[in-house]
Amino acid sequence: MDTTPHRLWYPRPARTWLEALPVGNGRLGAMVHGGTATEELQLNEDTIWAGGPHTFDNPAALGALPEIRRLVFAGEWDAAQRLVDDAFMGVPVKQPPYQTVGSLRLAFTRAAEPGEREEAADRDGQVTDYRRELDLATAVHTVEYTRAGVRYRREVLASAPDQVVAVRLTADAPGAVSFTASFDSPLATGSSSPDATTIELTGRGEDYGGVAGRVRFTALARAVAEGGTVDSAGGRLRVRGADAVTLLVTAGTNHVDWQDLSGDPRRRATADLDGAAARPYPRLRERHVADHGALFGRADLQLPATEAAARPTDERVRAFADGGDPQLAALCFQFGRYLLIASSRPGTQPANLQGLWNDMTDPPWGCKYTININTEMNYWPAGPANLLECWQPLFALLADLRVAGARTAKDSYGARGWVAHHNVDAWRGTAPVDGAFWGMWPTGGAWLAMSLWEHYRFTGDVAALREHYPVLADAARFFLDTLVTDPTSGHLVTCPSVSPENAHHPGDGGSLCAGPTMDGQILRDLFAAVDAAGRLLDVDEDLRAEARAAARRLPPMRVGAQGQLQEWQEDWDAQAPEQHHRHVSHLYGLHPSNQITEETPALFDAARVTLEQRGDAGTGWSLGWKINFWARLGDGDRSFKLLSDQLTPERTAPNLFDLHPPFQIDGNFAATAGITEWLVQSHTDELRLLPALPGALPEGRVRGLLARGGFEVALDWSGGALTRARVLSRLGRTARVRTAVDLDVTEIPEITEAGERAVDVRRPAPGVAEFATREGSTYVLRPRR
Repeated sequence: MDTTPHRLWYPRPARTWLEALPVGNGRLGAMVHGGTATEELQLNEDTIWAGGPHTFDNPAALGALPEIRRLVFAGEWDAAQRLVDDAFMGVPVKQPPYQTVGSLRLAFTRAAEPGEREEAADRDGQVTDYRRELDLATAVHTVEYTRAGVRYRREVLASAPDQVVAVRLTADAPGAVSFTASFDSPLATGSSSPDATTIELTGRGEDYGGVAGRVRFTALARAVAEGGTVDSAGGRLRVRGADAVTLLVTAGTNHVDWQDLSGDPRRRATADLDGAAARPYPRLRERHVADHGALFGRADLQLPATEAAARPTDERVRAFADGGDPQLAALCFQFGRYLLIASSRPGTQPANLQGLWNDMTDPPWGCKYTININTEMNYWPAGPANLLECWQPLFALLADLRVAGARTAKDSYGARGWVAHHNVDAWRGTAPVDGAFWGMWPTGGAWLAMSLWEHYRFTGDVAALREHYPVLADAARFFLDTLVTDPTSGHLVTCPSVSPENAHHPGDGGSLCAGPTMDGQILRDLFAAVDAAGRLLDVDEDLRAEARAAARRLPPMRVGAQGQLQEWQEDWDAQAPEQHHRHVSHLYGLHPSNQITEETPALFDAARVTLEQRGDAGTGWSLGWKINFWARLGDGDRSFKLLSDQLTPERTAPNLFDLHPPFQIDGNFAATAGITEWLVQSHTDELRLLPALPGALPEGRVRGLLARGGFEVALDWSGGALTRARVLSRLGRTARVRTAVDLDVTEIPEITEAGERAVDVRRPAPGVAEFATREGSTYVLRPRR
């Protein structure tokens, strides 16, 4: 029984894109279909977008702002929306989409016998013993099958060290590898054969909304054959009678940064291709596996394997809700980690709405960065799932937004600092887009910026905080300039704003409001982070004082007449048109924030009432957020039920991609983050071990989870109870650990694992252990006997 825990596998080739399997190195991605007569590698390069550098800000916005605010405060929401749509929305009103390179297609033949026509050699023949799989631990995709007595094998990997997609084709008979390769693309401007072993595709991103398409790209594929012959002509690459072939695929664009498109795409692609071709395939594979494994291998979740774990992955998804396959939760956890490694590496673009993988020129929602939940959700696993480096592209995006958003802040609001609304794109558009109902939300950049403070909470990295601090500080300056006094309550509020994508009243303008609950929660976190960071860095005393004063005047969270947490300042929840709306934005204070905990019991209970009212149904990403919400509420069984709802064919594709539907990758990342919340929580600056363990997972072990405060945690549990924990202290800070039982603590010094010694422990409450730690030491925690 094959129950390898880190493997997706299938007994047939992919018939659709959502059955193909993803490989990626952060910049280059491929969806591998695994055919036998033909193979398709659908390709992406993360800087290929429609349009080009562009300023989206509406020149009429600043002049219209006072009247928009007056209308909102007067409750004239439809009139306010018409004015926002006419005078405040970005120009154009929609941002350009992320686009595909196209596909590399392989047509397989055997070498023609002397005198035989080539067409006769192109017959598929009977295929048996087929298997395709994606090994998450090595990030290598494999296809194996037998045809006409020959066993064929293909490996595909996307190497970050060598910046290529490599395809290795072998067979167990000499001279059995033959194929023709060619590119196709909806963005193609040409194809050619620059030399006898290489084919080339050139293309250009499309025009969009009156913005000229300025991204140019070059894709190259080169065959390095062992035996046989290789020739290339007219953009078609032919390999005949080889013993083995390494096919190297690269792509380069003219994108230097969001303002500069002066690069040479062909030179870039050729440099990567030549560098990879200088290494034999075993060395390419070795470098790739080591690089990927250094990230992937940091954390592991082991859950019991049953017979169900040996079934093909799509069958496991169809049956998961019936129970009996706990290991699929572990595969889901690791698949999210795999996807983040594959779509977000230092120096690349951040993971977008589909991560890296997109086969369209106009994908759903433009495949952009939707920052009213989706982009933030993509990065929830980066800290707890031990992938800190994968956060770096998001931080680079924030540095860009600080520049682009400063223009929007000045031109549209007359304010200092920077702002971004609910969507940004490759060209760092920060104006509100899509329409007032969705786009008139000024707090997306502030939420995104909180990831910088979270990075510090996990790492204690003062140098990184110093580098990132200007982004946080300028985000705060924008709101210190733009918050206005609510004439009814006297609180400082955002206006105009929305509670993301939800309406409080029927009508076109029913989403517009002043001071929605989520805005106050985000700004309370932002101002607190700026105050704390400024104190740590000993800077900006005046700004810190302003932030503290403004925080005191933000609207408080309120409990409504139904016992729910109010989504708006007014108790409008019961009359909102969509009672089961997919966004539950006002529970930001519960997750990812720590403003709603057991220490705020009235709000904690109100959050639970809100979740009950909204119900468990939702889009894939919405279910993913609810997994995290219920974990924060300590209800592991309800949280597991939401994972079970997500892991169904309606919400999870055969290749495990999360479905809105259609495909959105954020639900994959939310599920991974939610599983970490079952096992370790640290949002209140204490380590909660097994705070929401589902009853369906009574046995297991995990290692490599990170906790805020600079701790790395490993756990073993049996019978639904903790049996042992190991806590590595990276910063030497005091540890406060909360569990269901009292613990004894011993120390394993950094130098050796010999000679455990007891540790002095304070026990301020049942199940709470506080103890000093030393940097680099590991602490073993066991239930007291």
